[in-house]
Amino acid sequence: MKKKGQLTVQRKTIYDIIVNSPDHPTAADVIERLKEQGLSFAYGTVYNSLRYLTDTGMVQELKLEGDAARYDARTEEHQHIVCVECGRVDEVFTEAPASWIQSVAEETGYSIHKEQFLFKGVCASCRATGRPVN
Repeated sequence: MKKKGQLTVQRKTIYDIIVNSPDHPTAADVIERLKEQGLSFAYGTVYNSLRYLTDTGMVQELKLEGDAARYDARTEEHQHIVCVECGRVDEVFTEAPASWIQSVAEETGYSIHKEQFLFKGVCASCRATGRPVN
């Protein structure tokens, strides 16, 4: 029997799916990709594995405004940008200016340890379609 804290075969398989995803998959996406590989894990196993991977810092859970949680294997500091037309999520590695973070800390009285920004816009692919932008 496996210990609770081990990286089980199921957890490793789910981790590999996230690492090799060109996007930021949801739990439903992970389940679908497992099926595409001919695998069938119980929903509880998938959700518990995602929680384990998040809790151990192997992946980040992204909660993007009412959308289903998405998972990101890139754990270094970065932000995200979401296309308001197609829902595509990309990474942003531009750092916030230290002076801005300091201003926020002074205004709020908080000691800021981590910042998280969500940018919204229209991706190049959606702009190229010529559709009117919302």
